[in-house]
Amino acid sequence: MSDSPDAILVTGAAGFIGMHVASRLVAAGHQVLGVDSLNPYYSVELKRERLRHLERLPQFSFRQLDLCDRVAVERLFAEREWRRVVHLAAQAGVRYAAEQPSAYVDSNLVGFAHLLEACRHHECQHLLFASSSSVYGGNEKSPFDESDPVDHPVSLYAATKRANELMAHSYSHLFRLPITAVRFFTVYGPWGRPDMALSLFADAILAGRPLRVFNEGKLSRDYTFVADVAEGVARLLDVPPAPEPDRPVSPERSKTAPFRVLNLGNNQPVQLLTLIEKLATAIGKQPQLELLPMQPGDVLHTCADIDSMQQLTGFTPQTPLDDGLRQFVDWYMTHDAQRWK
Repeated sequence: MSDSPDAILVTGAAGFIGMHVASRLVAAGHQVLGVDSLNPYYSVELKRERLRHLERLPQFSFRQLDLCDRVAVERLFAEREWRRVVHLAAQAGVRYAAEQPSAYVDSNLVGFAHLLEACRHHECQHLLFASSSSVYGGNEKSPFDESDPVDHPVSLYAATKRANELMAHSYSHLFRLPITAVRFFTVYGPWGRPDMALSLFADAILAGRPLRVFNEGKLSRDYTFVADVAEGVARLLDVPPAPEPDRPVSPERSKTAPFRVLNLGNNQPVQLLTLIEKLATAIGKQPQLELLPMQPGDVLHTCADIDSMQQLTGFTPQTPLDDGLRQFVDWYMTHDAQRWK
């Protein structure tokens, strides 16, 4: 890769969102170096297939790297000073955190700390990283606003994402490092993880098995199509934050630091049973339902207030749920995605 100032580092590039963000940035004319540890939390072959898709793009290159390896991260930044970094690498999954908490500490906290240090010492001009709507915990106010309290996470995954936001603000304040934290809301679409609800539901419908539906389906989520997420990230990357000393004190902006927190969602929550009905229609097969109680770490409802995102970038998610589900089903059937479960 040349030393073009338009080059962008994307961590977690073999992941679901990472693949789409990297592809969108290349389409905008940027060179992209993707890094990923290719950990086996879910199918490594699916991750490699995403990379094969990306490596067809002449402006994309890949390096396998674990952010928990501080020396490797420092070497990556010593080779060239990455002006813009999109950090999407993380240990994903809410329920898995109850089984393997150390994976979240290592990847989401230690790895993030190493990245912050590298950005600090190598003059990064904008670090944008993935936070999550899960930081809102059991918030009952809707829609979720960036200024809402986020001090009571109900899963370890959410706690690590909130910790990332706090770590980032401290680095931004101390070292004038421009950082944007983006809270994603239930991202779905082609190339999704096999442990995500949509893939599990599609697999069960096609196999004629009952769908495990928690809280008897009395849940709603702000489903956001992955291409819309990638577009939002690309636009935000072009708008690094600055301190706002004249603003009232608020959790999502800083008077002293070039730091901001933004929601990136669809602002259109959908009931879980409605999602299942629409997915089954797209597949063309009736589902069987197994209604189960609420799972630890889950929340009842999510909905993003996206006014700040719209004001800053002019962007609003464009993909209706029916269209997004059709694209997901087309990919799922074409790629025989059940083999990656």
